[in-house]
Amino acid sequence: MSLVGNLEDLGLGEILQIVSLSRRSGVLSLESRGREARIVFQNGQVVRASSSSFQQNLGEVLIQKGVIDLTILKRALSIQADEGYRQLLGTIMIERFGVSAEAIETVVREQIESVVYSLFAWAEGTFEFELQEIASGDATKLDPVQFMLHQGLNPQYLAMEGSRIIDEKRHRGELIDEPAPSPEVEPSLDLAFDLLQDGAPAVPAFETITPVPQPAAAPEPPPAADRPGRPLVLVDDDPATLAALAELLEKHGYRVEAIERSEDALIRVDCLFRDGVRPSVVVDLVMPRMDGTGILGGLELLELLRNNFPDLPLLALSDFRNEDAQRKSRSLGIPVLMKPLKGDLEDGIPAFAPTLLSGLSRVEADGGGITLNRVNIGDELRLELGEEPALAAPPLQQSTGISQLRGMLEELNNPALGGEIILLVLRFAAEFMNRAVVLLVKKDVIEGLGQFGIEDQDGSADMRIRSIRIPREDVSLFSPVLETRFPLKGEPDASRWSQMFLGQLGDTRPAEVFVGPIVSEGKVVALLYGDNLPEEKPIGDTDSLEIFLSQAGIAMEKALLQRRLQEQGREGR
Repeated sequence: MSLVGNLEDLGLGEILQIVSLSRRSGVLSLESRGREARIVFQNGQVVRASSSSFQQNLGEVLIQKGVIDLTILKRALSIQADEGYRQLLGTIMIERFGVSAEAIETVVREQIESVVYSLFAWAEGTFEFELQEIASGDATKLDPVQFMLHQGLNPQYLAMEGSRIIDEKRHRGELIDEPAPSPEVEPSLDLAFDLLQDGAPAVPAFETITPVPQPAAAPEPPPAADRPGRPLVLVDDDPATLAALAELLEKHGYRVEAIERSEDALIRVDCLFRDGVRPSVVVDLVMPRMDGTGILGGLELLELLRNNFPDLPLLALSDFRNEDAQRKSRSLGIPVLMKPLKGDLEDGIPAFAPTLLSGLSRVEADGGGITLNRVNIGDELRLELGEEPALAAPPLQQSTGISQLRGMLEELNNPALGGEIILLVLRFAAEFMNRAVVLLVKKDVIEGLGQFGIEDQDGSADMRIRSIRIPREDVSLFSPVLETRFPLKGEPDASRWSQMFLGQLGDTRPAEVFVGPIVSEGKVVALLYGDNLPEEKPIGDTDSLEIFLSQAGIAMEKALLQRRLQEQGREGR
């Protein structure tokens, strides 16, 4: 994922939002009127900011605020140099001079915010975001005053606050975008400030990034809202397929924006959404990921779109059957249609047209996803086989729990639910299985949290569940789910930890189990285990349960984001 452009076309607020949505790590470099700035992201969070026009360095601010004095700063810098820059300056100050870690953290946060907010005044210039892992090396020597914090700053909060500050300055007539002279600073006092998560190594302050050549600017199309037709973003990495599908859809009244790369599509959807345009989005499942690896970049894009724009109509296409990807797509409420092979476009596209148009009509009518109270599996199969859905089919028996799913999802809409989300998961799981266990996934261990249906003759069921501790890296029936983030249903394995876990539930070994992930911020944070003991009946269809688990993860993200914004709002007051 490499983004290059002009600040006149895409402002800093929009760039921050895009990187936040994609949850990527990398470096955003800005240039404007001889000034340079860099913002470093770790998993979508701002962890560092520097600017050649920002006058104060961290050491000076620490002295001004009375956190340290000049003597401590010079002694700490001397110790750091004598020991070969093996320790961060903040660590030396805390461990050897008793400086308050909280005080340094507060100053670092204020400095990052001040640097980022100052960049909103840059009305013109260029930007480049380069995807890269935050690497170790000689960062400490290049940036001697850096300091690591446990949590970065939310870019969406910075974007909102930065825009507000700039708007107020414009209203008062105070905003003048002129380059400030570069300050004369001792080599030992850098202008960069760090907020790195969980002890992640720092980025060198001024490592070189090779500029990406920018193509000549194409004539600007008319504004999206002024062009005729229904807005649609089409994403496919094969140019021939992209052109053929775009031509087909434009003939049927769509205003198509054809895009080959998923990162460009995410930017375009975000910009359209900000302009008040609600496009339909059609995505090829099999394409490179944003970091250039893997083949399921379309699924990655769909997950980001569903999580950040839950009301957009989304439709997936594929010319290759990947059961895991298609199942995951459907768990997000996104239908998958089989498109023609690349070699069959000439004859295949006209035959595919009714299926594609029908599928688009359905997701647009459903308001962005599956209409949960009227899922028709027959129509799904007909669409995949290239046939029109039946005009008047008799009602089919719905999947287990589908009638309750809408109400349960409505209960998840409150982002302040917090721990109640786990209770809702257990409650809905009872529609599918006789007993279930929720486990928390931590950094090194999987821990039991809650249960229903476990044999409790002596009142010890809850205690037994909470005593479960399974090393995360060891093999167990949870390992495949943690690795793939896809649900698992089948016979449990015979590993030692699986045997231990099942033994805590009772004496009988189940013939079939279900394990589903709850994913929040791209990580599996909890697991749902279920089986049908003491009965031996099959677990049955769990599609609606899987949908609910995916939405539970989104609800957790919303609750966490709201909490962070509230905390940052209190800190800003």
